[in-house]
Amino acid sequence: MDVIRINPSDNVCVAIVPLAKGAVVEVGGESLRLLDDIPAGHKIALKDFKTGEQVVKYGFPIGHAIADVCKGGLMDHRHIATNLQGKDDYSDVVLSGNSPASVSPHAATATFDGFLRDDGQVGVRNELWVIPTVGCVDGVVRRVVERFRREVFRDGDGVDDVVAFPHNYGCSQLSDDHENTRRILRDMVQHPNAGGVLVVGLGCENNQPREFREFCEPYDHRRVRFMICQEVEGDEEETAFTLLSELYEQACRCRRTPQPLSALKVGLKCGGSDGFSGITANPLLGVFSDWLCMGQGGTTVLTEVPEMFGAERILMERCANDSLLRKTIALINDFKDYYISHGEPVGKNPSPGNMAGGISTLEEKSLGCTQKAGSSAVRGVLAYGERIGKERGLQLLSAPGNDLVASTALAAAGCQIVLFTTGRGTPFATFVPTMKISTTTRLATQKAHWIDFNAGTLLEGEPMESLSERFRDEVIAVASGKKTKSEQRGYAEIAIFKNGVTL
Repeated sequence: MDVIRINPSDNVCVAIVPLAKGAVVEVGGESLRLLDDIPAGHKIALKDFKTGEQVVKYGFPIGHAIADVCKGGLMDHRHIATNLQGKDDYSDVVLSGNSPASVSPHAATATFDGFLRDDGQVGVRNELWVIPTVGCVDGVVRRVVERFRREVFRDGDGVDDVVAFPHNYGCSQLSDDHENTRRILRDMVQHPNAGGVLVVGLGCENNQPREFREFCEPYDHRRVRFMICQEVEGDEEETAFTLLSELYEQACRCRRTPQPLSALKVGLKCGGSDGFSGITANPLLGVFSDWLCMGQGGTTVLTEVPEMFGAERILMERCANDSLLRKTIALINDFKDYYISHGEPVGKNPSPGNMAGGISTLEEKSLGCTQKAGSSAVRGVLAYGERIGKERGLQLLSAPGNDLVASTALAAAGCQIVLFTTGRGTPFATFVPTMKISTTTRLATQKAHWIDFNAGTLLEGEPMESLSERFRDEVIAVASGKKTKSEQRGYAEIAIFKNGVTL
């Protein structure tokens, strides 16, 4: 198969492999002669387009032609422009309820081996985290962790890793911008993947350590310690080392036990997308999301709000009730206001890498992106920094599309794992296991030290059913302790959404 027409109503198809000008391909039983060289992942016109005509992919418009293109010609970002123009009241959206989805008869009693915490949360890792309240103490945090890893930490002691999470914030921030920092750091303190947390403050920062400690309530006092550097008599690094040693001794006693998949909360993210993201890796995550939410009683979280623009109505129609619909409308329009307030058009998004991979408009990117959410009903809508509540199932989270900012937000919401699809590849990871799923076998082979799972075999004839079964097993293995490629290399970072004045 050289090309794929994703939906019968599409007026473009996608090249599966690089195709040369003059080649003849079969599309829907008809022969099509190519007028241009077509890179893999890029679109081919299935009709003669006149300027202004709608371009349809995934069964929906992805923009309009800004140049005449003949049948068989290449259609990329030079030929298509977005239809997005601003806010909408979405008064025409009609709820469809819980759309039916095909869910595997995989045993609803499936389990993973996790860490049951005293507060009832379940972690997939047993790590020690050192978190600064402010960037001024990043050096202290780094040095303490480096020394602790040299002198104390040993594989096999029962602790998976000891990690520092430096950041640039915690002071000279105002209002919501300051609260963003406090919320994300609080969420980390409360996260079940940490068997122990040492919070290191300076003492004079806006994010006052004592106030922040109160803000973190309720937290597990056995697993969390606080230290204020300006109040330590003598060397603060020695004090931090002692506190970390106490947390380590306690965390070493934690053990994995079988936990139901209903306790699993999984973040859904894509980055470095290409023309295959909406054909292979993202639909695979959609099948997994439906299986986990509808078949196992678990939770998945979709974010990247700007990458819902153009596909937001699909998600709105799947809201479980009117209240969630109103929250989803606010989620979308609040982010559009953010764009507009900075003088940016709401349709501006695809990066140079996206465009090189075959994505031309934000609508095209969004229609591929939202496939990660499968077809189950939307059961929750979360603000930035808000943690998942008691409601299980598919949730929407407010955060930008930036890979590390969005992945950090997913982990902060309570996700124990982030599933990250990519067509271009990336080495990064946030503060929870970040599984990389490639859109093509080429990328999985080229960057085998980055990629944890290859969804590109869908293009080579593997049925979704067998691929999704293998993928479920891999996610359960990671939840049960198997290290991701990024964990093996020690990658773990955080990034906090900056959206205000710095004093």
